[in-house]
Amino acid sequence: MANNPTPSTMRIWKFASAQGGLEKHLKLHTSQPLPKPKPNQHLVQVLAVGLNPVDYKPAEAPLIGRLVVVKPITPGFDFSGRIITPADGSSLEPGQLIFGQASTNPLAGGALAEHIAAPTETVCLIPPGLSPLIAGGAPVAAITAYGSLIPHIRAGSRVFLNGGSGGVGTYGIQIAKAAGAHVTVSCSARNADLCRSLGADDVLDYTTRPLLDQLRDAAAKAGRPFDHVVDNVFNDPALYYQAHTYTTPSAKFIEVASGPSLAFIRFAIGTQIWPGFLGGGRRKLVIFISENKRETLELLASWIVEGKIKPVTDQVFAMEDAVGAFERLKTGRAVGKVIIDVAGKGQ
Repeated sequence: MANNPTPSTMRIWKFASAQGGLEKHLKLHTSQPLPKPKPNQHLVQVLAVGLNPVDYKPAEAPLIGRLVVVKPITPGFDFSGRIITPADGSSLEPGQLIFGQASTNPLAGGALAEHIAAPTETVCLIPPGLSPLIAGGAPVAAITAYGSLIPHIRAGSRVFLNGGSGGVGTYGIQIAKAAGAHVTVSCSARNADLCRSLGADDVLDYTTRPLLDQLRDAAAKAGRPFDHVVDNVFNDPALYYQAHTYTTPSAKFIEVASGPSLAFIRFAIGTQIWPGFLGGGRRKLVIFISENKRETLELLASWIVEGKIKPVTDQVFAMEDAVGAFERLKTGRAVGKVIIDVAGKGQ
């Protein structure tokens, strides 16, 4: 397949505005020229793209989206693909399968196209046994779950994950269990069995009664507060401000679902200026920023192949239905990853 002739044009999705929702402005451009890689970039045929909230949140933010994100732009960070032309000096070869992130720019992915110029530092080889379709949806979610947990927990830690059934949550459950932690998650009743099947020890149904009350009860029942919290949702600031009522004094509250919205900016500022004795937070807040390291990606890929962690796919969309993929992602009900099969291989 590496010897197939490279086309001179490609299809690529772009949007020139995100007002009212990025998906309302996405347009598929055909017969576009292929990108011209820099010396430190591979020319890659894209096979699959995994969608993440970061693919639309910055673009839709009132200030950042209008003033910082340069448009027209192509969304998508996570991808898998086949190398057409390796970067200068690279040990990789034409035809090899890779996956990773399509850009080092935190505001612009650019993966949702049939061909991209991928930075050498953000990709690695797909190991045998891992399909390109699954690999395309793994990087951001798996690395985020790993980075928000592994540096902060150890065997025996009691961990709470707010949002256990999404892309980051499904990886997070399994990574925390691999580290020997006791894992409690929140999700709706319809996803409880899935979370338990991935290793969750306790599941809290947030639709039945306030989650904060359930967390306090869970800590009291166990006779021990939680040691670590990862918030994959950001739906209730009280979970942070009242974290001292259900966590240990040394616990960290990792905010993963942060975005440049006005609501989150107000929350972040408030946590810094509002003292604990006046109702402010009494636990360390960490606003998590994912860092794509090749060695971490390689480790997580090996865990997938070995069966230590199992990727969960919500739905696979065709390249032509990228709008539908974004609509599904933005419902907040996707269970696992939303993936776009760019090459139509179904691998």
